Amino acid sequence: MVTHVVFWALAVVAVLAGAAVFIVDSMARASYSLALSFVAVGLQVLLMQQHYVGVVTILMMVMEMAVMAVYMVMFMGMNPALMPMSMVHDNRAALAVSGGVFVLLAAGILLVPWPARRGSPPTDVTAALGEELMGPKMLVMSAVGVVMAVTVVAGVVLAAHRTRYDRFGDDLRRRRADDPQPGGVGR
Repeated sequence: MVTHVVFWALAVVAVLAGAAVFIVDSMARASYSLALSFVAVGLQVLLMQQHYVGVVTILMMVMEMAVMAVYMVMFMGMNPALMPMSMVHDNRAALAVSGGVFVLLAAGILLVPWPARRGSPPTDVTAALGEELMGPKMLVMSAVGVVMAVTVVAGVVLAAHRTRYDRFGDDLRRRRADDPQPGGVGR
């Protein structure tokens, strides 16, 4: 009983946080709202005893939002928390399309004759799902993870105009830094 209440509470959090993406007025708030929505969904998946998929969903979404925030600051030169913006363009068309898609999906769920189950589920559903998703592609996914990590590090390095060592030049033993910023320490 408690699990059902927690599940539906997380469902409400997921829907409200997903709606907040289109209501808030900054990219950072929209990113955090989207992350909260997916974390709530990941927790729902954990409640359904799908531990691997739930944890991967949570980790993936939290890291995706963190990377997106880093890239917003690096490449857009903005403070995503302070710059106002809207995630919705042409509100009437957006409402009409989203309402139509909702009605279409709800009708599909209710009107489609779902097939009856044949056979029995595997004893470990999570392991079977993991094997289906990742089995033949595990090497590729491992390589993609390393490439993504290298991309984030390279993006941070490329975005930094200078580091603390650039002030000293090639000779790091120099006593005073050649700081182009006036008012530096020791001046």
